[in-house]
Amino acid sequence: MTMQEAAVLGRVEESRSAGRPRGPRRNWGVVVYSILILAILLIPIVYTIVFSFNIPARTNSTWRGFSVDNWINIFADPRVVAAFGTSILVGVTATLVAAALGTAIAIALVRFRFRFRTGLTVLLFLPMATPEVVLGSGLGSQLLNLGIDTGLPTIIVAHIMFCISFVVITVRARVASLDPAIEEAGRDLYASPAQVWWRITFPMLLPGIVAAGLLSFALSFDDFIITAFVSGSAETFPKYIYTAAVRAIPAQANVFASIIFLLAIILVVVQQVNAGARRRRYAREG
Repeated sequence: MTMQEAAVLGRVEESRSAGRPRGPRRNWGVVVYSILILAILLIPIVYTIVFSFNIPARTNSTWRGFSVDNWINIFADPRVVAAFGTSILVGVTATLVAAALGTAIAIALVRFRFRFRTGLTVLLFLPMATPEVVLGSGLGSQLLNLGIDTGLPTIIVAHIMFCISFVVITVRARVASLDPAIEEAGRDLYASPAQVWWRITFPMLLPGIVAAGLLSFALSFDDFIITAFVSGSAETFPKYIYTAAVRAIPAQANVFASIIFLLAIILVVVQQVNAGARRRRYAREG
């Protein structure tokens, strides 16, 4: 082999090695940054869970030792229990109503053409774009001008109002991804409109509705600003936490907050496991 042939073969080998896909490069800066942000986000949650096991006392701001008495006597403070129950009632009611109305609006916006359709879409975005303090103060002033007493019903109405926007945005994307030919096939097989809805449309929309419902419940349960303007004497869990922070938040509040966080984690894990099982089943069937 001459020197020229050897040089040509060397260049060919270099070009081949350059064209080979390289392994994934790890950007340690992104890894460290992600871990740091995750740690900052988890600090309040870890603090809440840890101090739910603190030895009971008048205050729960200093660590005195490990104890499970707060979890055993979770209903010891009736005010915490009442506020937590109110938030659950408001969240569930607002979620169910907003999911039903929001799903109907999302289907109407995607499937039908009518006057003021664009205006309705803009109005649905307004609660999401308006600062909560402006929205809450406006609602409170309107209720005062109408002479309506604030309380639990006004909280539920206010929460339904701002939850509908999030439901419509979430479910609308799901409706837009559906193939109308599937529903048309059901009608061709002599299914009634109700059967098409319950057996075809609703099951396909269900993941989007569930996601919108979970988001609505989280927003409703967590809301304080709007609730403060329309609640009157009614007390939700976030409102109780805010007023109790001036004195001392009881350990039972940490227990209830920990339960909500753990339930949310369980729901996410179950959903991911079910989704993975469905993907594997579809892969085997395909």
